[in-house]
Amino acid sequence: MKRLRNIRIVLFGLLLGGAVNLQAQQVTVEAKIDSVQILIGHQTKIRLQVSCDARQKVIFPALKDTLIGRVELLEKPHLDTVMLDDNKRMQLTETLLITSFDSALYYLPPFKVIVGNKPYFSKALSLKVLSVSVDAKHPEKYFPLREQMKPDFMWEDWYVVIGCSFLVIFLSAIGIYLVIRLRDNKPIIHILKQKPKLPADQLALQEIDRIKQEKVWEQNREKEYYTQLTNTLREYIKDRFGFNAMEMTSNEIVEHLTQTAETQEALNELKSLLQTADLVKFAKWKPEINENDYNLVCAIEFVNGTKPAETEKVQAPIEIKTVIEKRSKAVRMSLSAGVGAVVVVVISLVALLIYQLYELLF
Repeated sequence: MKRLRNIRIVLFGLLLGGAVNLQAQQVTVEAKIDSVQILIGHQTKIRLQVSCDARQKVIFPALKDTLIGRVELLEKPHLDTVMLDDNKRMQLTETLLITSFDSALYYLPPFKVIVGNKPYFSKALSLKVLSVSVDAKHPEKYFPLREQMKPDFMWEDWYVVIGCSFLVIFLSAIGIYLVIRLRDNKPIIHILKQKPKLPADQLALQEIDRIKQEKVWEQNREKEYYTQLTNTLREYIKDRFGFNAMEMTSNEIVEHLTQTAETQEALNELKSLLQTADLVKFAKWKPEINENDYNLVCAIEFVNGTKPAETEKVQAPIEIKTVIEKRSKAVRMSLSAGVGAVVVVVISLVALLIYQLYELLF
């Protein structure tokens, strides 16, 4: 008896496992329609549902614009996937949106679905499309006349108008500017040319010449005279020898210059000038008139004795008038063509602006 019971248990287990395995491999294909009856031009949905093993490959029917004849497919089918039984099975649902514009009773044949390289078919469906009787002489019975409604104001509708308006104003200003400059034969863009900086020795000699012309020492302004003269030499030494003579005392300047062999000949004149300047500025010493002239000569000899062997020649800046006179005929023609292009663009934008205003207001 015990042996017989064990055999029954084994057989029951085998049957149960086979049932579970059969259920796992079972494939079902169903097709459902939301409404089997619609009015002409109305829409309904067909749901094609496939249930199968999660490892199987499913291929739905390739549908184009129509299901059959005069039953139209309105949009691309939408597919949803739901996993079942701990992801062992899956349920795929493809939704089709259909309509028809001819009243009739339509037979929708079964849908063919390929699951695991095997074809499966759904059941056939039917769709009845009903027409609507309309009294053409009295359409207001169905759609009564309504008052004309004004659309709400939206800034998005005016973006093109606003953009075109700004472009027309901007391009018109450019066109007017170009016409005025061409008419007056003036350059489109002013080119500012900087005057090249003169060498340090030329700047110093120019400043010394200015001091000489003013003759401030004759007006009992010796302190001012020697201050201007020594400051000019300090600026020259700073640019020529590369150390900040403006912040140094007279002795420190002489000590730095003593280390430069090429300045030995002119150094004695500079020493005498700086000593006299210090006495005038700090000890209120009043030198003779000929001594003032002598110190001016010493400053000139120091600059000439220490300037570089060759000073670069400085070219005078080119005047803007020369640029205007050299404007070629080809350039004027190109600018005129540019003005013409601006005019064409402005006219096109104005036409577009008028059209947009008409569409918005009428």
